[in-house]
Amino acid sequence: MNKLPVAGEDAWRLPRHAHIIVYETDDGNEFLTIYDCGAAQKPPSAQVIGNLVRVDAAHETERQPTGYIVRMREESRLERLDEDHWVVRAE
Repeated sequence: MNKLPVAGEDAWRLPRHAHIIVYETDDGNEFLTIYDCGAAQKPPSAQVIGNLVRVDAAHETERQPTGYIVRMREESRLERLDEDHWVVRAE
């Protein structure tokens, strides 16, 4: 499932108030669930498996018992680096 707007090859746009919920899996990977806005009461825009390596855009991170939440503070792009690695970069 990926309903994010395309921003190039292996890249998707994230809105300014996007939330990325990162669940850590038992095998050392991560499961990323992306919401357009944390306050909106709607299903996620995308779900991907892999590791969120870095966030190079304005954001806040909050640790949770099962992973962490990345709250974006500016428009950005989710980019696939390779099969198992993802990065978020400022637009």
